[in-house]
Amino acid sequence: MEYLKAPSDALKVSAFSSWANLDLVYTPRFDADRFIDGRRLSFFNTGQGRLTGRNAVVLAGRPADAFEDDEWAARLYRNLGAYEVALYGYDGFWKSPAGADPASGRARFPPLSVLGASLRGPVGPGIGNVELGYYDSRADRDGDDPTVRNSELRLLLGYEQEIARNLTLGLQYYLERMGEFEAYRRALPPGAPVRDENRHVLTQRLTWLTHSQNLAWSLFLFYSPSDRDAYLRPRVGYQVDDHLSVEAGGNLFFGAQEETFFGQFEDNNNLYLGVRYGF
Repeated sequence: MEYLKAPSDALKVSAFSSWANLDLVYTPRFDADRFIDGRRLSFFNTGQGRLTGRNAVVLAGRPADAFEDDEWAARLYRNLGAYEVALYGYDGFWKSPAGADPASGRARFPPLSVLGASLRGPVGPGIGNVELGYYDSRADRDGDDPTVRNSELRLLLGYEQEIARNLTLGLQYYLERMGEFEAYRRALPPGAPVRDENRHVLTQRLTWLTHSQNLAWSLFLFYSPSDRDAYLRPRVGYQVDDHLSVEAGGNLFFGAQEETFFGQFEDNNNLYLGVRYGF
């Protein structure tokens, strides 16, 4: 999963002071995430109203002009006692396709600006965090363009605690609230599936380290009560030595409807084995 977010060729500058620290990141040319396009995993194709895969591979028109289709990101942060507080800003594009060209039907990456804040620190015997972000979809601020994703407010609440020796429990609540929801509904084509105004996701992660912490057992569960779907990711990994590690696990999806975020991947359930050598 760590490879879903693709690397970028970027310039980072950091400044440090007794009041706060600042990170600035400039990416001369936009880099997209490694998004699902149908070549390996099937997905719900909103344009066709059904599940598709290699029979309808997503062709995306990516912003690609250096120094014109660029990205800026900033993080201002400091510690307040045992807590870290941070402010974030981003100006660029949606990192996965969030729009379509009405003429060609090709997927595209509309312009996007983000403002956010986070707070992380001790809560009782564990560590808590809260993150809030506003996604400004600049190409559809009125929400009445069905070919472009609406602006969103996103909230994440998390808590992590070691509940027994080498056994850690992490819990999260995630909210994705669509802006201009009524305009979005009015602009939808007849018969198109309607997204919820508020998407809720509950996450639970249980991690157990054994055999001198070289063997890691993990159970990761995502459940959305609004979409009525879920994603279960069991995993066991063993660190053989400083260079070699092996792991096994699975990706299991469940959903009442094929157009929901996790439900669309129900035909992609899989088990896997992996070997990694680092040097």
